[in-house]
Amino acid sequence: MDVKLQGSVASIDAARGAFAAGDLAGTERMCAQILGQNSNEWRAWALLTETALLRGRQDAASVSADRAVALAPTNPIALVLRAKCLFVAGETRQACAATEVAAEHLGKEPDALDAVGAMFGLLGLQQRARELFRRAVAARPDVPQYLFNLAAAERMIGALGDAEAHCDAAIAHDRNYGLAHYLRSDLRTQSPDRNHIDEMETLLREGRLSQPSEIMLRFALGKECEDLDRWDRAFDHIEAGCDLQHRSLPRDPADEIREIDAIIRAHTRSWIEAAPRSFAAAAPVFVTGLPRTGTTLVERIIASHSAMHSVGETSAFAAEMRRVMAERPGGRDLESIGRRYLDQATALRVPDNVRFIDKTLENYLYCGLIHVALPLAKIILVQRHPMDSCWAIYKAHFRGKFSFAYHQIELADYYLAYRRLSRHWRAVLPPDALMEINYEDIVRDQAAASRNIIRFLGLPWEDGVMRFHESPAPSSTASAVQVRRPIYPSSVGKWRHHAERLKPLRERLAREIPEAELA
Repeated sequence: MDVKLQGSVASIDAARGAFAAGDLAGTERMCAQILGQNSNEWRAWALLTETALLRGRQDAASVSADRAVALAPTNPIALVLRAKCLFVAGETRQACAATEVAAEHLGKEPDALDAVGAMFGLLGLQQRARELFRRAVAARPDVPQYLFNLAAAERMIGALGDAEAHCDAAIAHDRNYGLAHYLRSDLRTQSPDRNHIDEMETLLREGRLSQPSEIMLRFALGKECEDLDRWDRAFDHIEAGCDLQHRSLPRDPADEIREIDAIIRAHTRSWIEAAPRSFAAAAPVFVTGLPRTGTTLVERIIASHSAMHSVGETSAFAAEMRRVMAERPGGRDLESIGRRYLDQATALRVPDNVRFIDKTLENYLYCGLIHVALPLAKIILVQRHPMDSCWAIYKAHFRGKFSFAYHQIELADYYLAYRRLSRHWRAVLPPDALMEINYEDIVRDQAAASRNIIRFLGLPWEDGVMRFHESPAPSSTASAVQVRRPIYPSSVGKWRHHAERLKPLRERLAREIPEAELA
């Protein structure tokens, strides 16, 4: 993007426009030019914070955020960007405090209300996020982003009708707003007389969508077509969305498989048995597994017990592990990991006298470290039929995560690596630390599966765990809508509608998985 600079304000507007369009390099180039003219332009430092976060450059983001705050110490956007840097770095408690400081400086500016609301949303405080989004929308009801963010918060707290109305409003202001189409498609099961297929396919034919918006529309169409049993049409859209997303991926999925194999080699039974047992003052519960395999369902079942409280997906354990390894490259201070993890994970107001649940998916990588750092922790690894699992992943969009998800062979390769890792944990961890449970078993007999889970956690039975779908607790996961309904069997075996077109995936899995497990 070649933009002629016409003074600081115009340049900031141009840089913001480049950022909104996804042009990170253009944004950074313009900000550098602006700061070359005036190094005290805090808004340029704020934009550089955003681009650094998107590029995964946490140190650069923190430096830029600190410069922005130094120049604008009472500006809520500068303050909330520093909070976001703390959150990404795993400093949840500090991020909470920094977000509260930003909230204290809020006025009536809708962009600041929206930004601080988004940070409360990241922290899992959806009711506070919703209130700030409402204020932003009241001030500027014509801004699609504010309407979308309000709808997203409402989806998480179960206000699905309100969420759909606000998605409709966002799309009315910007009919090409792909994220709003994607969110709206997920809010209910579409029906022949109430769906958005024609509307979205018309937008595709017009050919004026940005690539990110087209990707989101493709996945939304895949979901809605599946709802209406239009199987071939659903696959066409999902495959097209995956192809577009795959071409834009910045990371090689093979790196993730190499990481898994390195973990298997390093975290052997002898290593685990020889490691000093560390912080035994708490017994958190880790629910983990591949995305779209039933982890949210298991989390909600457990969280419906009066002795349990969910902290959602925190990423705190991985953050503490990385911190300790960076500070002590030659070794791991396991007790330090355990202590700091508990401090960060419980920062979001965990009630007294309850145990907490962490449902961070990627924790399946760290089961061995979790066990030695927190020896009283319970780990539940959720499994699902290989083909159903892979199809559920392939048809979902993860917004920057799980780069293996958008190509059938790469997905199969990762699934097989995950399978190797699961078998490894089963072999090296004691049975009182690790439980594996199949999604299909929960669907087949909810009561028996729930009793097994509660027994594994050492808790007395409560009938309330059978009514998990009645819980008003927010859910920020991709399954936030589904877990507000009783268990339903319709997702079991759904891959069979696409068996012919999933042959590359299945044939790759069949090299290592017995045919009986793929039937």
